Amino acid sequence: MATTESVLKPDFSASKKHFIFTEEHDRLRESIGAFVEKELQPHAEEWEEEKYFADWVFPRMGELGLLGLSYPEEYGGQGGDYYCNIVLAEELTKSNCGGLTMGIAVHTDMATPPVFLFGTEKQKQRYLVPAIKGEKVSCLGITEPDAGSDVAGIKTRAVRDTRSGTGGDEWVINGSKTYITNGHRADFIVLVAKTDPDAGYDGFTLFLVDMDSEGVIREKKLEKLGMHASDTALLAFQDVRVPADAVLGQEGKGFYHIMWELQGERLIGAAGCVAGAQRCFDRTLQYAQERTAFGRQIGKFQVIRHKFAEMATKIESARQLVYMTAWRHQNGEYPVREISMAKLYASRIAVEVADECIQIHGGAGYMKEYGIERVWRDMRLNRIGAGTDEVMLDVIGRSYGL
Repeated sequence: MATTESVLKPDFSASKKHFIFTEEHDRLRESIGAFVEKELQPHAEEWEEEKYFADWVFPRMGELGLLGLSYPEEYGGQGGDYYCNIVLAEELTKSNCGGLTMGIAVHTDMATPPVFLFGTEKQKQRYLVPAIKGEKVSCLGITEPDAGSDVAGIKTRAVRDTRSGTGGDEWVINGSKTYITNGHRADFIVLVAKTDPDAGYDGFTLFLVDMDSEGVIREKKLEKLGMHASDTALLAFQDVRVPADAVLGQEGKGFYHIMWELQGERLIGAAGCVAGAQRCFDRTLQYAQERTAFGRQIGKFQVIRHKFAEMATKIESARQLVYMTAWRHQNGEYPVREISMAKLYASRIAVEVADECIQIHGGAGYMKEYGIERVWRDMRLNRIGAGTDEVMLDVIGRSYGL
């Protein structure tokens, strides 16, 4: 959507927020924000209580073209750039529903990108096109009970069936996956499985598996500290048979494919953290201007002013790190170090800001009616999911040859 010149040559007048955004992005932001505030935000409390956001959300967002902002028009997308995804992640925080935001992000920026990048034309027509329309919901199957950030420790196996009569045209999958966002509502899963236990990192393959396949068991809906509106599943795969054309990308290259996917996931997560922290900050600033103690607004006390100053500085530094890294990503770079830094820093300051905002609210911040405690609970996951703080620190450290 942005012109080549505006993308490759920074123009600080292009946007009030940052040079990466054009007027088109600003209009998109206004459109998404209006939709979120009108159609999603009013249901936040209901979905939190029910621990499930409504099934109509995906089709509705597909109808509005919001599930394929950066995908080509030939697949039903909007033909936009990566910044459109950043805008969506930021505006969805206005829903006041972290679980919904995460469920959408898994679909748009975690599970479908590998289908677009590595899928055959047949796979794109079968999975990506309906996913963009909101007719099929996707999920991503990486984490297992004994393998989280250690992707190399995955035990789920896919074995080629070479029995007479099959011609080796089927794979049989056995194993389990856990903490799978959208796992109960999903129509298909992008599944990481081990296909050659002796090949090390070259022994993993991605599969596209229909969730209604025989042997796929959605064992239970997991209870969580936060992100209540998202469904999180424990899944089992018992002798699940899939055809040879269920392989996504190259056989044996699944580890590398998924490592690429994680970079986009981390950057989008970082953008959501910054936007969520900003929204929490804004709501708390309003509270500090309205709440009085000892005869004056609490925001007039130096200790509170300094808290806001510290938070604002950290939010802005995280935002600039995310935006500059997004610019490099959009322009064909693969800035793993900076993505790891952005994910680490943004997730940390988001939790820190939410905690400080609870403190400024005092007892009210601990109450559900103000929604600040929910922000803290929802944000806390970001320091764990898509790579823990410790893994990010190690990635950054190793990038310096240590």
